[in-house]
Amino acid sequence: MLNDYESALSWLMSQLPFFQRQGHTAYKPGLERSLALMNWLGHPEKKFKSIHVGGTNGKGSTSHLIAAALQTKGLKTGLYTSPHLYDFRERIRINGQKISKEYVVDFVNKFRSETLLVEPSFFELTMAMAFSWFADERVDIAVIEVGMGGRLDSTNVITPMVSVITNIGWDHMQFLGDTLPKIAQEKAGIIKPNTSVVIGERQAEVEEVFISAARSKGSNLIFASEEFKDLEIECGLQGTYQRKNVKTAYAALQLLPDKIRPNESEIREAFRNVKKLTEIRGRWEILQDAPLVIADTAHNYNGIAMVMNQLKEVRKGSLLMVWGMVSDKDAVKIFSLLPGDALYLLCKPDVPRAMPVKQLEIVADKFNLNYESYDHVIVAFTRALELAGKSDTIFIGGSTFVVGDLLKHLDNG
Repeated sequence: MLNDYESALSWLMSQLPFFQRQGHTAYKPGLERSLALMNWLGHPEKKFKSIHVGGTNGKGSTSHLIAAALQTKGLKTGLYTSPHLYDFRERIRINGQKISKEYVVDFVNKFRSETLLVEPSFFELTMAMAFSWFADERVDIAVIEVGMGGRLDSTNVITPMVSVITNIGWDHMQFLGDTLPKIAQEKAGIIKPNTSVVIGERQAEVEEVFISAARSKGSNLIFASEEFKDLEIECGLQGTYQRKNVKTAYAALQLLPDKIRPNESEIREAFRNVKKLTEIRGRWEILQDAPLVIADTAHNYNGIAMVMNQLKEVRKGSLLMVWGMVSDKDAVKIFSLLPGDALYLLCKPDVPRAMPVKQLEIVADKFNLNYESYDHVIVAFTRALELAGKSDTIFIGGSTFVVGDLLKHLDNG
């Protein structure tokens, strides 16, 4: 019997395969373990309404925007997202409040005391914990973010009111496929029979995959980028890339039944106050102004491309980049997007998956970048603050885990 939260969390992270930390060795595709967990728990996934959100980029922000609007409507709203920045409980919220430490301990002890024939991954058991809590707390609706892909993702045991796919880009190709249509096919796996579908961005290379999948399931499909092309709503998330997510979230909300659909003023209020309502962090987060310090969790080619475009527009003075990555990303492809005139403070986030700094140095040399190297994110950030003048710019990114290490340090002093 585990008696405290730290012990329960340690057991979760050490005993179960944990993709965010370990990478491909922890990836366990397929729904059989998730279905077995749902059966063991009495099918909590059937006890609340849900919205399912997948895609390559923006699915976390879109999920938070949708949840904020449902909260503002007055609905008791669950929100399940991943990964967390530094507190495991960020993944599981109701009306912005994190799951209690006591519930985590009780759930882990319950699982450990049973003799189950399945050996779930960390993600699968965490998802089961979330669904169990949402059912116990009798949420009105829950917004569920896909972990990876869609068809074989653990979360695909739900039957949502609306399925959302934000966009298709290059990420996790070793699992999802080596072409955009193959990746799209996996993500289209969350489309359910006779269920409304929102595709955030109409992309010529993959649109037919979604049209065909929706047609075969008898599902109504809309492309948010076309349906709400001229939509203008103030958003509390400051990245320019959030304009796409705003349209996607707005489209999803329009497809809900009248009695639970937020009205226009509720949606606008929610999108404006999304950070306060859901406590979302790390999306073009401006940490200070002099020097200008910006952190962003973008971590794949398409996401980093969008963030670098915005950085080009707002940077001032000299640019210092606190930069780290995880080892399963294509560093050469991503470094091709990075500004050539910055000073790079290369570093290693505190996860086993982290790309060694030596590997980052090899790629930086290939692009003739100026850099210094550090073993830890905080040491690199401290050095950036020492070097930057008040009129300069510091950007922290390359990985969710780099930003997570920084925010944990700043929040906990």
